[in-house]
Amino acid sequence: MVLKTFGWSFAVTALGLVAAVFYGGWTAFGVVAILSVLEISLSFDNAVVNAGILKKMSAFWQKIFLTIGILIAVFGMRLVFPVVIVALSAQLGPIEAVDLALTDKDQYQQYVTDAHPSIAAFGGMFLLMIFLDFIFEDRDIKWLKWLERPLAKLGKVDMLSVCIALIILLISAMTFATHAHQHGGTHVDKAETVLLAGIGGLITYMIVGGLSGYFEDKLEEEEEREHEAEEEAARTGKPRSAVVIAGKAAFFMFLYLEVLDASFSFDGVIGAFAITNDIVLMALGLGIGAMYVRSLTVYLVRQGTLDDYVYLEHGAHYAIGALAMILLVTIRYEINEFITGSVGVILIAWSFWSSVRRNKAIAAAEGDAGSDEKTEVSSGV
Repeated sequence: MVLKTFGWSFAVTALGLVAAVFYGGWTAFGVVAILSVLEISLSFDNAVVNAGILKKMSAFWQKIFLTIGILIAVFGMRLVFPVVIVALSAQLGPIEAVDLALTDKDQYQQYVTDAHPSIAAFGGMFLLMIFLDFIFEDRDIKWLKWLERPLAKLGKVDMLSVCIALIILLISAMTFATHAHQHGGTHVDKAETVLLAGIGGLITYMIVGGLSGYFEDKLEEEEEREHEAEEEAARTGKPRSAVVIAGKAAFFMFLYLEVLDASFSFDGVIGAFAITNDIVLMALGLGIGAMYVRSLTVYLVRQGTLDDYVYLEHGAHYAIGALAMILLVTIRYEINEFITGSVGVILIAWSFWSSVRRNKAIAAAEGDAGSDEKTEVSSGV
């Protein structure tokens, strides 16, 4: 099972590390290995959240996620995205930006650094909305009951998550974006840029999340009616509506996953510049890490881990909330990648431990109930 799920990841790791040696020797090998570990540690919460969405999708779309999805993740976000950011921020053509990335790495890194406030605002707002919508939803299973119960009651207020997100964006723009970066010895006011990028992240979330949610609800409605409409569908010979809706639902859920992955990858791409400014090594290292995150997502789905450890999804969403706030703070202040990665790992580990304790408590309660039942039967005899 492990080899089947992680086989491609192992193969990509071997190829990536060999390519690194040919490209830049053993030093490049070490850099790529470090970047791979960095990406995995920063994106473990991404895998847990992805698994919660992917388990609703068919085996076909799971394969699409692992094939086309990984191409988008590796080449789109880890290779093309930094170049596009440089091209837009420096007003260069795509070819000029690629040439700059390969020939003048220091200047390339400076352009990416200058664009960081808008990247952080976009990704931070997208992730923040995921977190807010999660904690404001009334769930049957609650992890931190003292916090989640009152928040679930507050969540009944329409558009509360959007209002809070906009307030946080406004505070971030006023607090962190003013004098966000020093460039050439002068302070640069990025407030307007941060506001526009943050609103862009919010709109992206609402469009993609809204469409995927809409078609998911449609799919559930159709599944409920399916057994009633089965005879009618067979008679007309056109049982197409459920299939079409399922296809749309899967497509928009896949699109939502890709935007989610993109938002998660912002911190990895930015953090990678603390280790190297070589775009080839970044693509190799982060690409290997992204592959493992994809495989881990599928593994969690196929093993039913989220069903067995019910608080894992909670921990991952709290990690998303923490990452969103960290991204917004990095508009002005640098935060060590170790802290960014550790927060997510600690929250997920804590939720896993809580899930294990819950499972043991349930098993113990069932055991006690069973023993009491046996005692009653034996005493009755």
